[in-house]
Amino acid sequence: MTNLIQRMSRPAALSAAAAGSLVMTLFAGPSAAAGTPAPECVQYFQSWRYTDVFNGCGEAVAVTVEYTNGQWAPCRVIQPGERATFAGYGTDGNYVTGLRTCEPVATSGAS
Repeated sequence: MTNLIQRMSRPAALSAAAAGSLVMTLFAGPSAAAGTPAPECVQYFQSWRYTDVFNGCGEAVAVTVEYTNGQWAPCRVIQPGERATFAGYGTDGNYVTGLRTCEPVATSGAS
């Protein structure tokens, strides 16, 4: 493999490395653990600093936010009529691409 990379032109090697990183992000990132798209009654409103998610459904939903750069976002359970705040897109233009259902991490109680 090292010989192959040494024989590749610099642009081709950089492209191959970037493609490998993208594949690893897609399979190992938070979106791999996320479920289906969130119901339409769950809406988001983004700004450069925050992304507010509102649950307009009649039941609680567990959602996470997907970003253009694959940034990690927690899975949050939002009750009907309530909001949750996630990171915004920031100064680098990392925009929200959608909301996905997810499985919240279970917390164990002390017994």
